This record gives sequence, C-alpha cells and structure tokens, in this order.
Amino acid sequence: MKKILIVNVNWIGDVLFSTPAIRALRKHYPDAYIACMVVPRCREVLELNPNINELIIYDEKGEYKGLTGKMKLVSELKARSFDVVFLFHRSLTRTLMVALSGIKERVGIDNPKRGFLLSRKVLPQPSDIHKVEQFLNIVKVTGVRDNGKDMEVHVSKSDEAFAESFLRSQGIKKGEPFAVLNAGGNWDMKRWPAENFAELGNRLGKEYGMPVVLTGAGKDVGLAEKIAGMMKKKPVIAAGTTSLRQLASIMKRAALVVSNDSGPMHIAVSQGAKTIAIFGPTDPKLTGPYGSGRYKVLQKSSGKPGCKIPCYNLRCEDALCMKAVSVDDVMREAEGLLK
Repeated sequence: MKKILIVNVNWIGDVLFSTPAIRALRKHYPDAYIACMVVPRCREVLELNPNINELIIYDEKGEYKGLTGKMKLVSELKARSFDVVFLFHRSLTRTLMVALSGIKERVGIDNPKRGFLLSRKVLPQPSDIHKVEQFLNIVKVTGVRDNGKDMEVHVSKSDEAFAESFLRSQGIKKGEPFAVLNAGGNWDMKRWPAENFAELGNRLGKEYGMPVVLTGAGKDVGLAEKIAGMMKKKPVIAAGTTSLRQLASIMKRAALVVSNDSGPMHIAVSQGAKTIAIFGPTDPKLTGPYGSGRYKVLQKSSGKPGCKIPCYNLRCEDALCMKAVSVDDVMREAEGLLK
C-alpha cells in the first residue's frame, strides 16, 4: 500500500481548491493511505472527506511551535514512513520538514529557495490559471489524471439536522426559498458596502418574498447587525453561530447566495448553491468560483484614472471597484439564476 502525504495550504478557499487534486489522487491510488497536513482553521473543510484517511493538524502556534515543535513533527512524520509527499504549500520550512522526515519522493512547484529539496519539480505555474488547476498540475506530474474540477465539503447528519433546526427556529419552513447574504471577507477592500447588502436584502424580500439569512464568522457579527439595522424586514442573523459544515448545510438549502470573495463563497459553490460572487481587487480567474456549479461573478472597474483590477492593493482606502458593482447589477444576475 502506497503511503501518501499532502501538505496543504493555509486558507479555507485555497484548501477547497485542493479537493479536486485530492480526489484525483484517490482515484489513481484507490488502495493508498492518504494523509493530509492542514492548519487548525481549515480542519473542518477536510474532516469528513472520504478521499483522506488521516488529517495531521499542523498547529504551529501550539503543539508544533518553534524549533522544538517542528522537530517533533519531523519525528512523527518519520515514524509514519510516507512514500511520497505532494507539497501544495510553497513554504521552505514545510519542505525542509518533510525532507528531514525521510520522505524520498517530494513533489512540489519549483522555486529558487526550496528547489534543491524537491525530488520531482513542477514548473512554476502560469499566473492566469485557476488555483484548482495549479494543484491538479502538481499531482499530474506523477501520472495522475484529474477526476473533475468541482470542490468538496462533506457534511454530517448532525450538520444537516442543525441547519433544519436553525432555519425552522427562525421561521423559515422546510423547502421555503430564502437568500443567504455573506458580507464578510478577510480584507476590508474585498467587502461590498453594508448598505448595498441591506438594499439587496430589501429588494429580494420585496420582489421574491424571500427571507434573508446573514452569515459570517464571529468577527462579522457586528457587520451583520449593522446590515440588519438598515433593512425594512428583520433578517436572520446566523453570523457567529455556525461551524463551517453547518454553514455549508444552510447554504445548500438556499435559493440564492450572494457573497464577497471569501471562503464561504466557495463553500456555497461546493454545495451546488446558486451563487453570485462579488469581486473587486482580487482576480476571479485565479481564485474565483470554479467547477460545474451555478454561479455568476460580478467585477467592474472603478473608472478612476490609474485604478485597475485586479490590484491586490492592501492599502487601498476607498475600494471604488467594490462600490462600482451596484445593487441593480446583482439583482439582474439574481433574476437569471432564480428563473
């Protein structure tokens, strides 16, 4: 039995992008033992994935902190006797740890800092291909063929039961169409204005009679309350109350999801939800929704001289490109998806 280790990336959306490559590995090696190393915040994305035998939680702020912690991980990996490691993460430190653990076949994207530690070097990826394809290209160098491009988040019966119970407790009946608005995002400049989400919620309620559910992490509760305060009809605030898989279960039941560029947007797509993704400073060709789902991407130039998208400008103060997307723009796409 071949023993495979995957060293995964650090963000929810990026880990989701890796799931087609993981599925391809399982298809190619049906009897292999596949372990995946992932950081704690992304654990839920992969926890119930049937293509993975083991999750190794790399907590570099806890158990594996500092040099002592990293040497502990090296020792643990050595004891597992992996045959091959696929490095989705480009970190020199992670590459060094798997090399020190004695894994002979080390496959990853080549770069000047760690290339000498790789036994199978993948050419640097073009900047204009989606990350799903980039991860697939890493495994394909060993002869693996892709097995579809759809992302996966698997949920449990208890996650499904939570979604049913939560929605019912908020007055949304089973089978009743409702909209999910996800207004959060890791960067402020990736967030569509709160007043736009409020107006969108009002119009979805008026024109389609749909209740609105506001989702997000614990840090987004204040934002959700601000949006709710601007709406004519009180929405359901789910921000800060769900796990990732519970959120996936809620989104799967939604008639429509509207979200900024964020992990939850990709979760919605993974569940087959009709999704509108609002982009501004980031590139949807690289990190947008992907696969065979039902989704639309909205991105518009600000029109400001010298302002171009994507820009990835963390110091941008006005986020004009996000403001350029109007509520009318979103409603037009919603009409097409809801027909």
